[in-house]
Amino acid sequence: MTERKPAGLSFESWIDRQIREAEERGEFAELPGLGKPLPGANVPYDEMWWLKQKMVQEGHGAILQPTLALRKEIEDTLAEAARAAAESRVRELLEPVNEKIAANLRMPPPGPPLGYTPIDIDAFVSQWRQARSSGDGARSQHAAAAGSPHGVRPAPGSGSRWRLRLPRLRRHD
Repeated sequence: MTERKPAGLSFESWIDRQIREAEERGEFAELPGLGKPLPGANVPYDEMWWLKQKMVQEGHGAILQPTLALRKEIEDTLAEAARAAAESRVRELLEPVNEKIAANLRMPPPGPPLGYTPIDIDAFVSQWRQARSSGDGARSQHAAAAGSPHGVRPAPGSGSRWRLRLPRLRRHD
């Protein structure tokens, strides 16, 4: 703890003297980051820098928009369900996700559309059984991770197969 500023002494000279004395004692010699640039010195100012830094420190990466977070959850759950050891576990994983998909479709949050309809659990389970019986679990896991079949259908109109074709405008000079 530093001593109190003596009366009649300017703040600048008092602070300068404390810094000089600390340098003479060697208190600044072994500071972490010595000789390195200041972190974030070339980053534009952000009012929420402290919140973002705290989230990174606590292991939270980025906050996704609700629909994008649900898309990620669907993909992760499909991959986990494809690796599940028992049919009951597959159903246990997919039922809560189906409820979330249905809730999202009933009342979509602002942002991009979900792009999924509820998962056909019976179709997923039958494909899961086929993969287990044929011993082709690796292909099934890869397909689920890629977000393909297994009873999961993209929502109508969300595919890129049908695109609106607009006539090209010709420029007349």
